[in-house]
Order: sequence, then structure tokens, then C-alpha cells
Amino acid sequence: MSESSERSKIKLEEAKDKVIGAIAETMDLYGVTPAAANLYATMYFKDQMTLDEMRTELEMSKPSMSTGVRKLQEIKMVKKTFTRGSRKHTYVAEKNFFRSFMMFYCEMWEREVKTNMEAIEESQEEFIEIIKDSATTPEVVAEAKHYYDQLEESKTYYHWLDDLVESIRSGKIFEFLPKKHQD
Repeated sequence: MSESSERSKIKLEEAKDKVIGAIAETMDLYGVTPAAANLYATMYFKDQMTLDEMRTELEMSKPSMSTGVRKLQEIKMVKKTFTRGSRKHTYVAEKNFFRSFMMFYCEMWEREVKTNMEAIEESQEEFIEIIKDSATTPEVVAEAKHYYDQLEESKTYYHWLDDLVESIRSGKIFEFLPKKHQD
């Protein structure tokens, strides 16, 4: 290999390492450990990898690597694939950041909406019972009304968040925020 070719190869690896480092650094947003983030970032530049290849490339312990791969599969950043003629599973990193963003955040937001709306509805029913109870003091009725109204106002956010999820899942959001960045 020529000296010029060797320098180009080193530059190529350095450029990849910059992106791997940046991806790994920001994966905490997805609740991923630094080890799993580094695993994903490394896989991003590979077509597919076996567990043995991952262990060799990253010098990770088997338990740490297995935990990282499992977490990445849970958040749909890595898919297990099968290669004909091989008994070993291979794994592929999700490279479409729009898809991974949409899957991850939509699931989180849907969980937030469902959990909080259920709690709000149940609490509002209890506040209504308190308000209608003739034995309740005027102070407690006023407090129950205040909390009921406060929760009613918070529903606006959860309905908006639900609409946001729907616009992302349907792709309508791209009518307002196109995927292509225009300078």
C-alpha cells in the first residue's frame, strides 16, 4: 500500500471515529448506556455484524455486549437478521434516523399520554365525587374544583402530544417540516 493510500485510510478511520464518537455521545437521549451507544455507533458503519465480531471489534465483555444488543433491539435501533448457511445471528443497525426517531419517541409519547390521561380521568372522577358530597366542607370543594380545572387544562397538552404522534406516524409532519434541509 502506498504512503498516500495509507494516509487516506487513516483519514477515513478518523472521520468514521468522529461520527461514531458523536453518535455514541448523544445516544443517552434514548436511554442507552455508553457501551451500548458505542456498539450502535460502530454498527452504523457496518452492513451487519455477528456477536463475535462485535466482541472482537469493541473488546467488550460478552455480558456487556449482550445487554447492549438487547437494549438496542428493544428501542429498535438494531435488528437481528438471519444469513442463509450460517448458524450465527447477525445484527444490523437502523440507519434511517427518521424511522428510529419516530419509533422511539412516538412510543414514549404514547405511553406518556396513556398513563397520564388515565390518571387524570380517574382523579377528576374522584374530585367530582368530593364536590358532590354534601358532607364536604366548602374549602375542600374549592380545592377539588381547583385541581379538577388544573387537570382539565393539562389535557390540552396530552391531546396535542397525541396529535403530534399521529402527524409523525402518518407522515403529515413532513408537510410542515420537510426532511430535506434547504439552505
